[in-house]
Amino acid sequence: MEEERSTQRPERRPTVMTLEEVARYLRINKSTLYRMARDGTLPAWKLGNAWRFKKESIERWIAHTQRAQQQKVRRRA
Repeated sequence: MEEERSTQRPERRPTVMTLEEVARYLRINKSTLYRMARDGTLPAWKLGNAWRFKKESIERWIAHTQRAQQQKVRRRA
């Protein structure tokens, strides 16, 4: 039975981050992040009175934002 567990893949759960953790991760002010979450600029949801963010969603948002900015720069050139 122990051998069976070791060969199984570990369960992959999304990493849920707090507003403070995401602010540190993105290196932005918490009030800026709060505004972005409230306005829907960043993917987030409220759990009670606290904002929560999926790390995977934040990483996708970063990649999407970077691609959009690169396309904008190419159009100007």
